[in-house]
Amino acid sequence: MTHQTHPYHMVDPSPWPLSGAIAALLLTSGLAVWFHYNSTTLMILGLLLLLLTMYQWWRDIVREGTFQGHHTPPVQKGLRYGMILFIISEVFFFLGFFWAFYHSSLAPTPELGGCWPPTGISTLNPFEVPLLNTAVLLASGVTVTWAHHSILEGSRKQALHALLLTILLGLYFTLLQAMEYHEAPFTIADGIYGSTFFVATGFHGLHVIIGTTFLAVGLLRQALSHFTSEHHFGFEAAAWYWHFVDVVWLFLYVSIYWWGS
Repeated sequence: MTHQTHPYHMVDPSPWPLSGAIAALLLTSGLAVWFHYNSTTLMILGLLLLLLTMYQWWRDIVREGTFQGHHTPPVQKGLRYGMILFIISEVFFFLGFFWAFYHSSLAPTPELGGCWPPTGISTLNPFEVPLLNTAVLLASGVTVTWAHHSILEGSRKQALHALLLTILLGLYFTLLQAMEYHEAPFTIADGIYGSTFFVATGFHGLHVIIGTTFLAVGLLRQALSHFTSEHHFGFEAAAWYWHFVDVVWLFLYVSIYWWGS
């Protein structure tokens, strides 16, 4: 940075965008080969290359931000805008699922029996596992906020404890949802109810797994003293994402589990 006359980060040439593109090509074509010819070799190769690319690309970003000083305040501002726009895109992603659900449930067609839930569907009790899952995610929202305040105050040990607790709650949520799926009295093949239920809650579950991984990386970085009270956007982005996941679950619980049942 000593030779630059501006605060912006001119990214060095990197092989990871190319390897990421090749991995995506192998993964999608591998999925098609798996569906048609029952061979998983190409898909596994694409997945391994994608994981390797992700690890090395993010390692480079951590190095640039933490050790090389490239993440100056203007660069951090750009990262914040990028994360905000990404979360907005995720809002619209879930909006499509809610649209499909309400389109079908507010005016059920004669094929569904003219009622919602459709005739023959036995729904889950919203006051059992779904309510417990709601309490677990709300508690995790509290612990991630506790971790954020601990980082701001320079309390490293408290931040580690709060982050670990958040990750454990995220894993517990995933375990409960897997149990719920296993015991559900309907499947994704059970018409519009099954497809809207499993696609909306399933994608939310995937986001919980991604958010938990995001927070686990934050925990590792906090343990390695990467974060300071002024410079911790890697954690802050994970916390924003986790709060977004919390809010989406509240809408899912009220719409699909409670009102929709």
